[in-house]
Formats: sequence, C-alpha cells, structure tokens
Amino acid sequence: MASLNWSYEGENGPEHWSKLYPIANGNNQSPIDIKTKETKHDASLKPFSVSYNPATAKEIVNVGHSFAVNFEDKDNQSVLKGGPVVGNFRLRQFHFHWGAADDHGSEHTIDGVKYSAELHIVHWNSEKYASFSEAAQKPDGLAIIGVFIKLGQANPVLQKVIGALGSIKTKGKQAPFADFDPSSLLPQSLDYWTYFGSLTHPPLHESVTWILLREPISVSADQLAQLRSLLSNSEGEKASPILHNHRLPQPLKGRAVRASFQ
Repeated sequence: MASLNWSYEGENGPEHWSKLYPIANGNNQSPIDIKTKETKHDASLKPFSVSYNPATAKEIVNVGHSFAVNFEDKDNQSVLKGGPVVGNFRLRQFHFHWGAADDHGSEHTIDGVKYSAELHIVHWNSEKYASFSEAAQKPDGLAIIGVFIKLGQANPVLQKVIGALGSIKTKGKQAPFADFDPSSLLPQSLDYWTYFGSLTHPPLHESVTWILLREPISVSADQLAQLRSLLSNSEGEKASPILHNHRLPQPLKGRAVRASFQ
C-alpha cells in the first residue's frame, strides 16, 4: 500500500491537508457541529431502509490510519434506500473514528457535544455510476450513515469487529471477515439529520449525503482502548498506535441541516 501523504497529526495533520487537497477549504466539508436549534424538520424526509446480506462481508483491513470492513459490491445484495437518497446505494465498507481519550473521538458533534467514537457505513450510488471510485467524485455519488458511539456498556455486536483487530495489527494487514450484517450495529431509533458534505479525510471529495442518526450506540472503555491499540506502522517498524483519527468540525457555510423528526 502506498505510504500516506497525510496523517492526523504533525506537519501532515488536518490543518495542513489543504496544501495537498485544496478542497479541504471547500464550501461543503465534513464533519460539522449540528446545532439542533438551527436544524429544520422536513416532513418530506421519509425513513431510510437498509438491507444487507451478511454473505457480502469480505475482509477487515488495517489502512494505517484506521481499519475498514469491506463488502462485495458487484451487485445490489446489500443496499441503502429511501430517506434523503434516490435509488439503490450499495454498501461498500464501514469504519470508525475515535479519540485519544474516552471523552472525545466523534467527528460530528451535537451542539458542541463530542461522543467517544463514530461509525461510518459507506454506500455508493449504483443507479448512476459504475463503481465506488467513480461515484466518490460525484455530488450525488455517496451516502454515509453516521452513528455516534457513547461510553457505556460493552457492545457485544461491536466486539465481533473489535475481536478481529488482533489479526490486522499493522498497516496493510488484512484478514477474512465473513457473515456480518452492519445493520446489527444500528440503534433502535433511525431518526436522523441529513446534510450535504464530504469525505472526512483525503481526498475529501464533496460527494456525500450524510445520514446522521440521533440515537447513539454504546461502547465500553475497554473496547475503546482496543481500537487505540491498532498500529499505524507496517510490520517490523517501531510500534505506533492509532490513538486518534478524527477531523474537527468544519464551517457550515450556509448549508441546511434537515431533520427527519420533530
């Protein structure tokens, strides 16, 4: 895997991303702080639905700044539909963002409140585009479900994912990860906020319809510690844990944030 020309700290950290990726200063960057008093209830926003086939889960991969669980996306076996998007959006992968301490780590915030971590379930518009990489560069190309993760009880579903991290300790490692339905990670309530934004790390394409769930899921302090034990270095290099991998909220710049609930 190519060495990253960006990181979450130091001279390649988020405040310097714009040197390599000018879109970092764009008008539709993510994440954002959701100011609940300024959101608008939109009665036309219908519930969204996900139907994921656990057999499409393929592998878990250490990408050096996080890890991802990847899914087979050659056909519409695992899709998101409804809500703020039109047509089928195919499941591509999910990943997490976390902080160096338990009191922060989410990328989006609610009225300034930070959660311990955030789950992103990434989908692409298979009605209009032929591949994830094509869709990622189009304004209507991607839809990401964001789930806040708060400190609390250990999460047994999340543990299935975290338990696999030992097999992908260092950058570039991957391992089979089969028979998993990411909808098992969603909270009971699917009330959501939605807005137009971007990927939250380079290449930062402004191509994302965000679906941010109001209700968080829980994680234990021990589970968060296990996330931070993942290493950003390749095998044989000095151990460098991924202590944090979240971007700070970006200016809203006039965008509307709509709510599916009152």
